[in-house]
Amino acid sequence: MMSKSVKLIVGLGNPGPRYENTKHNVGFWVVNELMLRLRLNRLENLCRSLIARTEWYDSEIIFAKPMTYMNNSGQAVKALVQWFDIGLDNLCVVYDDLNLELGMLRIRRAGSDGGHNGMKSIIRHLDSQDFPRVRIGIGKAEGEWMDHVLSDFSAIERGKIDVVVRRTADSIETLVTDGVQVAMNRFNGRVKPKSNS
Repeated sequence: MMSKSVKLIVGLGNPGPRYENTKHNVGFWVVNELMLRLRLNRLENLCRSLIARTEWYDSEIIFAKPMTYMNNSGQAVKALVQWFDIGLDNLCVVYDDLNLELGMLRIRRAGSDGGHNGMKSIIRHLDSQDFPRVRIGIGKAEGEWMDHVLSDFSAIERGKIDVVVRRTADSIETLVTDGVQVAMNRFNGRVKPKSNS
């Protein structure tokens, strides 16, 4: 049993090399970026997810990438929430959003699934939509939405999204240290990189 507060940061995506670089996997990329910053190399297979655990500031942090495929993300998230006995206010889900302009970042403390199948599954399994989430804009589909989210970024798009992935990691750090409201105020809208001063 962990003595400190436990926070669960979940990045959504699809497992396997076929999907590794697709737009639908930016949630995974944010978790990868955070693990890189914190020098976390060891992954555990638990609750149908790949997870890494660490102490970060005053919290026990669990980073998770569900291996259930996007549409069944709720199965893994519910299992993790129950296993670690995490309150939904200490859950944060990071995922792509084709309803946001490419590269935009939106943090919310609660809300609907917005048509995102991964979030739809999570809300259904948790029987609640009252948990923080971070949405990363991948831009609207010109054709079929499924083809769009399962396609790779162009070289120009990838340059933009890589910057946003780093900024999203900054926003998660702020969320952990200062809470959702501060993260929303600092990173929603016109996103700014974290100051080094």
